[in-house]
Amino acid sequence: MTDLLDLSIPDLVAAYRSKRVSPREMWDAVEARIATFEPEIAALYAYDPEGARDMAKASEARWAQGAPLGPLDGVPTTLKELIATKGTPVPLGTAAVELVPAAADAPIAARLREDGAVIFAKTTCPDYGMLSSGLSSFHPLSRNPWDVTQNPGGSSAGAAAAGAAGYGPLHIGTDIGGSVRLPAGWTGLFGFKPSHGRIPVDPYYVGRCAGPMTRRVEDAAYAMATLSRPDWRDGTSLPPNDLDWLDFDLDVKGLRIGVMLDAGCGLACEPEIRDAVLSAARRFEDAGAIVTEVGPVLSRAMLDGLDVFWRAKFWGDIEKLPAERREKILPYIYHWAEKGADVTGVQAVQGFGQTIEMRKTCGALFQTVDVVLSPTNPVVSYPADWASPTNDPERPFEHIAFTVPWNMSEQPAASINCGFSASGLPIGLQIVGPRFDDLLVLRLSKLFEDWTGGVKQWPQPKGV
Repeated sequence: MTDLLDLSIPDLVAAYRSKRVSPREMWDAVEARIATFEPEIAALYAYDPEGARDMAKASEARWAQGAPLGPLDGVPTTLKELIATKGTPVPLGTAAVELVPAAADAPIAARLREDGAVIFAKTTCPDYGMLSSGLSSFHPLSRNPWDVTQNPGGSSAGAAAAGAAGYGPLHIGTDIGGSVRLPAGWTGLFGFKPSHGRIPVDPYYVGRCAGPMTRRVEDAAYAMATLSRPDWRDGTSLPPNDLDWLDFDLDVKGLRIGVMLDAGCGLACEPEIRDAVLSAARRFEDAGAIVTEVGPVLSRAMLDGLDVFWRAKFWGDIEKLPAERREKILPYIYHWAEKGADVTGVQAVQGFGQTIEMRKTCGALFQTVDVVLSPTNPVVSYPADWASPTNDPERPFEHIAFTVPWNMSEQPAASINCGFSASGLPIGLQIVGPRFDDLLVLRLSKLFEDWTGGVKQWPQPKGV
């Protein structure tokens, strides 16, 4: 079972094709891992092992006939709870939402089904996806498999926990300020936020992206051929592409790399993280890249403006809920949102305007560099039951200063493991590329992974 769980997606698909492994055997291995680890980490929602067995059986029959539906046929996959799957309620992580079955698959779910993926569960998220935490008023508390006293991050909390715990090779999260990259950094995964519109989402929102969270760069890249197919429901969806997502050929000689160690505001980068990022940057410099330190793209005014805008927007989303339903929202989130009621229309527009300022500063920086390296997360970890690294609703976004600008500028960015803290917890390196050059980010990530060998030992459930 352990050997199957260690297979990359390309190797797993090759094993299906050669009939050395069947989709049912792979599912049995995943199901066994979930049975031993899920009581500790609580990563899943709407877990359907019986349905997964049926899907794996159908996939096995297709492979036996040499007629798979697509490149992910038989690959166990989870989707973040916010990504709708037909017939399953979307609670948005909160007890305040009425549980109504979704009428249709969201674009990502539709593409995965078209290609035969075994979607066996949704993964947990905090209330409305508004926290970098596994804390939710609806889901059980999700925990970090590396240390269950610690937080997996969020809002793609369950996806990160599931990936690190070995619940199959592919987990899809969403990201509006770092919600794929932040939890990937805290759990050792590769988390990829592509260029805005590369993976269609529905509902659309400013800065909202979706992306794969995997143990290997190759697995995320492999999945992009499926995930990046356009969908009319996302008006920002990019045209069909003929990218070779597995073309990792790259010579970094002469590449201009900027290293950002100061986010401009928010939580300061802890020394262990700073050292790990600098060590990663030296690897690129040794390979011939031109590495220089660069200043921040974010300011206090920008982050505070975003806070004002998001509070106003979120209050507008929940103010019409009956009082008894609003009271079920996680208190931290509700306390933060309440102040949105006092935001004027002018203030909200001014706050939104700061997203444009972020876009400008990011664009200006990329006139001088080809790539940016930075920490993904400024801190090593925080307790599992905290709502955020500050646990303070008056300082809710202090930890996203390295990640959120690239959502607003719509640029591709990834988090990849670049070491471990003295306490044994993963440290994430963020790699940011120019808008639409998703392949550059993937190639740099794969190169770095090849240099380091990637994460060599993943968490195991008790008794294993």
